Amino acid sequence: FGSRQAPSRPHILCPSHPSLREMAALTFVGAHALGATKAISTLGGQTEQPRNLRAQVPSTATVQAAGSSLGGWAVGASVAAIGASGLTRRAAKKARGGRAALRATAVAEKAKKLTTPGDLINTVDIFIFDCDGVIWRGDSCIEGIPNVLEKLRAAGKTLFFVTNNSTKSRAGYKSKFTELGLDVKPEEIFSSSFAAAAYFEQTKFKETGKKVYVIGEKGIGEELDLVGVPWFGGEADKDKKPNMGSGGTVEIDHDVGAVVVGFDRNINYYKMQYAQLCLNELPGCQFVATNLDRVTHLTDAQEWAGNGTMVGAIKGCTGMEPILVGKPAPLMVDYIAEKFGIKDRSRICMVGDRLDTDIAFGRNNGMKTCLTLSGVTTEPELLEQAPRKAGTEGIQPDFYVDTINDFIA
Repeated sequence: FGSRQAPSRPHILCPSHPSLREMAALTFVGAHALGATKAISTLGGQTEQPRNLRAQVPSTATVQAAGSSLGGWAVGASVAAIGASGLTRRAAKKARGGRAALRATAVAEKAKKLTTPGDLINTVDIFIFDCDGVIWRGDSCIEGIPNVLEKLRAAGKTLFFVTNNSTKSRAGYKSKFTELGLDVKPEEIFSSSFAAAAYFEQTKFKETGKKVYVIGEKGIGEELDLVGVPWFGGEADKDKKPNMGSGGTVEIDHDVGAVVVGFDRNINYYKMQYAQLCLNELPGCQFVATNLDRVTHLTDAQEWAGNGTMVGAIKGCTGMEPILVGKPAPLMVDYIAEKFGIKDRSRICMVGDRLDTDIAFGRNNGMKTCLTLSGVTTEPELLEQAPRKAGTEGIQPDFYVDTINDFIA
């Protein structure tokens, strides 16, 4: 699983369908790419012969593509070993140039407010929706959303729902959609908890005999159970306190091979200490993050600190950068494009409320993009009438709306 040396940037590893490409996210465009193939066993015992995959590598570590056949979804992948010593200086310079070009293009193309729905609807076959801040806020469905989704389906549009929130598994999100009165099929749902499990399955983590220590809620554990990866921690550690008296220590399981950090409303000092000991003291222990979102919507009344808070705490005490498996990694669009035989990604629209995850994800993967102001991004910020948050500079969607009710207005 590579060395413990901290890379200069987060890895973005993308589980994908056997015939899908693995591409790095917006900040790493321009890196050198190599491909590798292998046969992927599905849950049914059948074997598919995958095509070559392409991986673009952001860092100086050996990078592996991830994949999954979780829950009956055949989402296999190849493992691309991209240079044990990482990018050459020339490749790194090329990557920096690619990022600058993307930023320059984004700045030149200001977002257009959608006033005529047909300008977008008539040019799109598939919509990929973020969830928090787009479909719901906390446990409250945004007004009018059921009607919007019903009318889009009636118009022949295909819908997918992609969330970086790892607190629930795909089954858990299916239940939430149902509770909110939304008719969504399980195969239309992707979550970062699913992506984390997919990564561990494809890298054959189970075969190492190691365990995963989880900072997070039940969604990660439920997805890890589906692929048979042993884990502990999570909600079971929410009330634990370390012995900080004279001579006090926290004893760790030396069979831990990875620490995965997802959103955790019960984060505590014990969990952080356990994680840092594993990462700092166990050779080869991997640091995996489901996402880096700064804030999230726990309620419909205000924004709350997101998983970037938890990941930042572990980065701070280890000096390590995480392997990132959620958006803006291209798993979801690669899977959708291959599964449905979509050759023209401009017929897909990514709809989200975040510039640095949702809109970057869409722009970097050839999709149309639409930002909704019902979430974390304000109109003054989008139009650069107010300071942009770090990491969102220069990122512009094709369109923006107040809410997705504007799609049918």
